[in-house]
Amino acid sequence: MDGGPVTLNLESGRPLGLAGRRDAATAAGAGASDLKHWQRHYIHALISLDVLAMALGAMVALQTRFGTTHVNSAGLSYRLVVLALVAGWVAMIGISAGYDTRQIGVGSDEFKRVGNAAVRAAALLASVAYAARFEIARGFVAIALPVALVATVLFRYAARKVLHRMRARGFAAHRVLVIGSGESALELIKSLRQTPYAGLQVLGVCVPGGRREDSLGDSGVPVFGSLSNFAEARRRSGADTVAVAHSPGITSSVLREIAWELEGTGVDLVVAPALTNVAGPRITVRPIAGLPLLHIDEPYLSGVNRVIKGAVDRTGALLAIAVLSPIMLAAACAVAITSRGPVFFRQTRVGLDGRHFTVFKFRSMRVGAEQQHSGLAESNDRDGHVLFKMREDPRITRIGKVIRRYSIDELPQLFNVVRGEMSLVGPRPPLPSEVERYEYGTHRRLLVKPGLTGLWQVSGRADLPWDESVRLDLYYVENWSLALDFMLLWKTAWAVVRGSGAY
Repeated sequence: MDGGPVTLNLESGRPLGLAGRRDAATAAGAGASDLKHWQRHYIHALISLDVLAMALGAMVALQTRFGTTHVNSAGLSYRLVVLALVAGWVAMIGISAGYDTRQIGVGSDEFKRVGNAAVRAAALLASVAYAARFEIARGFVAIALPVALVATVLFRYAARKVLHRMRARGFAAHRVLVIGSGESALELIKSLRQTPYAGLQVLGVCVPGGRREDSLGDSGVPVFGSLSNFAEARRRSGADTVAVAHSPGITSSVLREIAWELEGTGVDLVVAPALTNVAGPRITVRPIAGLPLLHIDEPYLSGVNRVIKGAVDRTGALLAIAVLSPIMLAAACAVAITSRGPVFFRQTRVGLDGRHFTVFKFRSMRVGAEQQHSGLAESNDRDGHVLFKMREDPRITRIGKVIRRYSIDELPQLFNVVRGEMSLVGPRPPLPSEVERYEYGTHRRLLVKPGLTGLWQVSGRADLPWDESVRLDLYYVENWSLALDFMLLWKTAWAVVRGSGAY
């Protein structure tokens, strides 16, 4: 079995010849063709948008730096520089894997790669100008590249939203056949169904025993077969992607044979590791003695990363206070006029490493609302036992419903960020009574500062089940990055505008 790169027929145990591979490729057929079709058109659209972004950056730089005169001292027109910048910009994004179909459409890696392309473009431009003794205005470069970077990110974000809408309607998605059994297969299927925007549509499952009652219960996922007839199961499913869950019976030799079976068919193979909630930046593949070992780095929770995050938090909070001060002043006046009591609500919360601090919010409830909490405990709308939320809380004032819906009541927490007690992005700041009821592992939420917003804010807010809120917070703690923070801040703006899950 280790003698050479042959494709095995798992149904019969015999290697497939060239004719067998051609039949397998034909069976993959329409599914793979449709996949390549939308991927090709989407990549072409991204390239066009990237060209437009750099052209826009260059034009803005020309008009800002030179006005209507676009000629340098050597007499070479800057229009040639613009053409070179456009071509170089697309090339740098390509070199940075910015057109990798496995990364586009989901996650922050796509935007990080665009940022890497901007750094490479700046370095290349400086090197070429120095080597060719071509004097290019530094003001031109200082305007063109940042404008192009921002425009590229915005254009790609808009393209991503269009792609997400297509996938929500069942288009532009990978058709997935899951291999596995038990909780691992169920968890993989559940995760893929919960994130339709990722473009992985589960068609069915191939289980070792081939019987639903052995593993899948009432999940509603059709069983196409077992490992003994995997080739036929894949052909019948019409899948263009095979996802292998960590399950008993999926040994290294079986996984190798699955890879051989898919060779030459155009069908992608992905493997879900047993270790979950670990994002790409912490994972490095280390091949040792022919084994692809996953090296898992520790979470980036301390050192220079914490200093950088703190600086970004304070700077961003100060800018936000300056921009949002009219809204904050209007909210304060509305609270003071419409109900008796203080404008601000102060409450003790638990922050970094379990330290207590006072959080500031605009008061949205009547005075004395906390004393009424015990009498409303049975009206908790949350399915978890830790948090208390009511959709129709009688303690909330009329203006309180408005400022809660659009999270205006939380704007004073920007001052907590300036004071270093909170971050712009992080886990939800818990009450001491909630922390006392934390289960083992949930305390890891306290390894970073609580945030004004976070994954919980953009994923459903108060509508989230407790277990899902904890999972999202722990995912953030384990996989923090500046790119993730910026993406969550951007998504928060849209979540707040929609006002979903806030009450």
